[in-house]
Amino acid sequence: MSDTLVINEIYLSLQGESTFAGLPCVFVRLTACNLRCSYCDTAYAFTEGDKKTIEEICVEVNRLAEPFARASSVQARRLPLVELTGGEPLLQKNSLPLMAALCDDGFSVLLETSGAHDISPVDPRVRRIMDLKCPSSGEQARNRWENIECLRSTDEIKFVMGTHEDYEWAKAKIAEQHLDAICPLLVSWVHPLASEQQDKSLKKVPPGQMPISRQELAEKIIADALQVRFQVQMHKVIWAPELRGV
Repeated sequence: MSDTLVINEIYLSLQGESTFAGLPCVFVRLTACNLRCSYCDTAYAFTEGDKKTIEEICVEVNRLAEPFARASSVQARRLPLVELTGGEPLLQKNSLPLMAALCDDGFSVLLETSGAHDISPVDPRVRRIMDLKCPSSGEQARNRWENIECLRSTDEIKFVMGTHEDYEWAKAKIAEQHLDAICPLLVSWVHPLASEQQDKSLKKVPPGQMPISRQELAEKIIADALQVRFQVQMHKVIWAPELRGV
């Protein structure tokens, strides 16, 4: 079997989200996604990419990470982190041995996944950051609820919210599934897409939903004492939101 994957881009930046936000991170963006969330800001990864072997990917990740190895003393966690993102990494079966190889190289590996695919085969050393798609995404029906049973305390669940309906839906699911007892919960506000990011293939927000502002979302979390981490996409604050490779 070929050990290649289709890779959109590999780059070094800062982790913009999750409980690892702010830490240096090498991002490995895989090509292709079978979802078309209304707010997707990486539609360019649906089709753009080049084939690379697992060895070639690991060599490039280690090249980008090498200055950190020279500059740092012994530490509990090796920096930079490495995150597989997309697209949807789990669409490519060779993402599994790639993650294992990166773990073998000593990296702390994160996986950003839509929650629409089985996460159980992922190497247990990997921190899985799994979406639960809210109603405004247009992809709510794609949530694979069986994944909840596979989650560990080292994993994270992310809700991306753009409407009041998203918030009420997520609040109900957290209570019904006791999600706050499983792992950290992340809440991201939908950042408006730049005109060049508005791909025609993206789903539309279902009619009748009421947009929620970033402030309204934060205030609802506080008022409801919701056990979540509200996060801003840090990279979009530092750099232009539509900029690639950051």
